[in-house]
Amino acid sequence: MRKTLEGAVSVVALLVATVAAGQGVPSGANSPADSSRSIQAQPATSSALAAVLNRSCGDCHSNAMQPGWYTRVPPFSTLMARGAKEGRKAVNFSEWTSYSPEQQRTLLLASCKDATLGKMPMKSYVRLRADAQLSAPDVETICSAARDLTSAPVVSATRQLPKEP
Repeated sequence: MRKTLEGAVSVVALLVATVAAGQGVPSGANSPADSSRSIQAQPATSSALAAVLNRSCGDCHSNAMQPGWYTRVPPFSTLMARGAKEGRKAVNFSEWTSYSPEQQRTLLLASCKDATLGKMPMKSYVRLRADAQLSAPDVETICSAARDLTSAPVVSATRQLPKEP
């Protein structure tokens, strides 16, 4: 009985030490960002799209990871930091204006496809944050934005304006 109690105390002490060591958002999880560069700040972005992206995509695909328990407890914090680093390489909604109009179209269409196929958000992430699960209306919001962006004319930065007579 005494050995069982000592073992339980050791496990609890180890858990407390692990949680204490992992306090705070992992180093490098949040990068400084100019919010005016984000997709949410663009005039053509609907408030519905901004809300979906913030809730379901922001931790891994923006510079603003929300500080949930999963960002403080190893090994989840390490996995989240790695996932965010990889996710931002694929698309970073905080750096939206750094993409060309064609890249923006491609990225939003890929987001629509991944959301439709259930690839995003990743199942492992939804296990940690159930509220990140996309509903059918959420997926439609993403896909509608992709369709709207696809139908918009592309204006090239190098395009010459017609000369006046």
